[in-house]
Amino acid sequence: METTSPSATHEAAAGAGRKVDGYLLAAFPWYGLDEAFTGPRWLMQVGAAADGTVEHGATGHGEEPTIKVEPPQDERFAVVVTVASRPVRRSGDGTGVLEATSVSTAAWLAGSGLLAQTWPTQMDRTLRQDWLDQQTMLAWELADDLGGGSWSELMLPVDGVPTSFAYRESEYGWVLAGSASEGSEDVHIGAYGRGMSAYGLGFSVIKDLSAYEG
Repeated sequence: METTSPSATHEAAAGAGRKVDGYLLAAFPWYGLDEAFTGPRWLMQVGAAADGTVEHGATGHGEEPTIKVEPPQDERFAVVVTVASRPVRRSGDGTGVLEATSVSTAAWLAGSGLLAQTWPTQMDRTLRQDWLDQQTMLAWELADDLGGGSWSELMLPVDGVPTSFAYRESEYGWVLAGSASEGSEDVHIGAYGRGMSAYGLGFSVIKDLSAYEG
């Protein structure tokens, strides 16, 4: 799998400035749910390379998850992850090589994002990190095998164009990943959610980030 590992990028909320500033630094278009979704929208965080180049980020829709909700299915949210399409390239400090991004990168970020917003029912606080580490490794393995039996195909519109996504469900929610093109700029799209069905969702380029500043 050609994908950017978690160590290849660092997560950055936009620093001391406005949260939206990190999103404005990206050289690629951001995606969110299309206009059919009329609920709350909110910014999450961007991921940047060591040289500050924005590589990916996420936008939220619905209720902001609080992690520990009983039962977790009572939460209703969908998060859209946008990943810049990148070839194999040298790291910003010139000391190494970063792998190419792919649909698997989007699947990994979406899968680990869902886990980060999950607290299994009746799990002791001291055990959650062990559970999270184990499940995160499993999410990585699943993202590396999008053609395997754990995934099915789901067709959803991206900017109005029917697009194929790899899709899977778990007891904690759902995850999907695919690719889209906006002009000459290719991006990969991942998404995850809980309490909101993925069926019937649509994605589109975010033309005004102020709708997410809430």
